[in-house]
Amino acid sequence: MTVLIAGAGITGLTLGLSLHQVGIPFRILEAVRVIEPLGVGINLQPHAARELFDLGLEAELDGVGLRTEEVAYFSAHGQEIWREPRGMAAGYHWPQYSIHRGGLQMLLYRALTERAGDVVRTGAAVTGWQETQGGVSVALTDRRSGESLGLEHGSLLVGADGINSSTRAAFYPQEGPAHWGGTMMWRGVTRGPRFLTGRSVTMTGQKDVKFVAYPIGDTEDGGSVINWIADLTMPEGYDWRKQDWNRQGRLEDFLPAFADWSFDWLDIPATIRAADHIYEYPMVDRDPLPRWSHGRTTLLGDAAHAMYPIGSNGASQGILDARILARELQARGVTPSALTAYDAGRREEVNAVVLANRGDGPDRILDIVAERAPDGFDDIEAVMPLAERQGFADGYKRVAGMDIEALNARAPILAPAAGGAA
Repeated sequence: MTVLIAGAGITGLTLGLSLHQVGIPFRILEAVRVIEPLGVGINLQPHAARELFDLGLEAELDGVGLRTEEVAYFSAHGQEIWREPRGMAAGYHWPQYSIHRGGLQMLLYRALTERAGDVVRTGAAVTGWQETQGGVSVALTDRRSGESLGLEHGSLLVGADGINSSTRAAFYPQEGPAHWGGTMMWRGVTRGPRFLTGRSVTMTGQKDVKFVAYPIGDTEDGGSVINWIADLTMPEGYDWRKQDWNRQGRLEDFLPAFADWSFDWLDIPATIRAADHIYEYPMVDRDPLPRWSHGRTTLLGDAAHAMYPIGSNGASQGILDARILARELQARGVTPSALTAYDAGRREEVNAVVLANRGDGPDRILDIVAERAPDGFDDIEAVMPLAERQGFADGYKRVAGMDIEALNARAPILAPAAGGAA
């Protein structure tokens, strides 16, 4: 009754850890030969941190990430629009983390191999599968050479193979490339001075020209390792289709838009110039699907619901997917009915987050303030009253499953592992 998982990213590894926790055999099939800590910074929301705590990973998370204390929104003039506490400072029973994506992935990978042994097969891309009597036979290929690696047999197949999922494409061959809304992102990591609390996530500007920054580590000299993202809406006809996290970005393509954004709390152009490397990537998502589960196969994480990085929810929602799927498999057995129950209980909820992010999510307050006060303001209350700002923040939390009282009161998805948080 082995569960085969296509993809050893954050979601696939979390599913592996969760299945090990409940005693269900599994095997992870990963296309790359060597799993390396790729990517840049992400935020892990309290509802996802809770699940990793329940897997007994609190100390490991504190070793590679920072506990976020607040989120703050600023206008393109550097004026504060909205600020609120985050994580335990906001009243959650669990923290929010700002963390390097690759650091989180390697943390999960180490924990999985220490607990479950040799359960990840690398260099084996899933290139097809066929349902058999009581199971699935999955065809594997060496992506570099094109050589067939034979078949892997299991009871179920879970596609956790990312935004360009071949598993998803097999079910929806007419879907085509990811959906692009017109925004390009330039991302980098800079060693610089601490800003605000030293644990702040900031959003500055508006949708067309926006800068996001937050620390993902501390430096030995008292500064911060700052993860940043510069967003620009591009003209029609711009070639966005190369989705490669290692595509090098050029300063001249985006720095002029932020050249005068030097504020007393953060010098944005200096932060951009001091980056170790700059990468360019389109802001893309996928249209919500009417169905994830088909027979003995289902989709998980970005393969099911890739979303814009608005509201810092992509990885967090994938972690919740993994825990809920593991719960259904524990309750219903390693059967298609468990996949159907997971789909029915999870899909519409996450599709709502995809659409909320496409509408700019909680960052919409930046656009509203820019529309109402394009030249800046003397009193934010006269531009956007506190109740209206609070309403945007609270509304998004409800959609994303981050309502403080509801999350604190909810029972665990799975019983915590030995050493995990209650």
